[in-house]
Amino acid sequence: MNHPKIKHEDNHLLIVEKPSGWLVQGDETGDGTLTGWATEYIRKKYNKPGNVFCQPCHRLDRPVGGLVIFARTSKGLERMNKIFRERTISKTYLAIVEGVPERPENTLKHWLDKDFQKNKAHAHNKPKGNAKEAILSYRMIATHSRCSLLEIKPVTGRPHQIRIQMRENKTSIRGDLKYGFSKAKQDKSIDLYAYKLEFEHPVKKEPIKIISKPNWPDFQAFIDELD
Repeated sequence: MNHPKIKHEDNHLLIVEKPSGWLVQGDETGDGTLTGWATEYIRKKYNKPGNVFCQPCHRLDRPVGGLVIFARTSKGLERMNKIFRERTISKTYLAIVEGVPERPENTLKHWLDKDFQKNKAHAHNKPKGNAKEAILSYRMIATHSRCSLLEIKPVTGRPHQIRIQMRENKTSIRGDLKYGFSKAKQDKSIDLYAYKLEFEHPVKKEPIKIISKPNWPDFQAFIDELD
């Protein structure tokens, strides 16, 4: 299994490249987590005794790889939470999806609710009960062998949002059995990757732009050209 990599580090933030298959936080499996790995990294590097503050500011689903932000201070966490809440952070994902989207560029809007027992989201085309609005935009970068490479920018951050909205778009993410793809990948990952984060540093007030690129051989030439 691949190991996490540090992509950015300062006194308030730690940004880590999460391999697919890693949990961000613990669940009923009891498997190791990215939070535990990051906490231990800080403890060892700075020889910190006792408790180490290292809290994730957001999550990625287990089969998804890419960038995760951790706060190293309570001030950093509070301010990053505000940035996410006010949507002043730009998150960009890459995905390989089944087929070719009907529109090469589009904005999708649904209302999502989640069955927590089955850990599965449901999408509706109009407001329904307690379902929450979910919005994303995408553009197609390339097609190859009955699949397409998309760049996806979620406006909201709902559980499983990109995965279910891609299914509703009739372009399920490759490997995502839960949301409509026909076949799982051998390593149980799905081809969805959090590849770019752009935001203003919560304390230093400097622009931050971090990029991490997936290793998807059939589309690598196109991925390598992205910035």
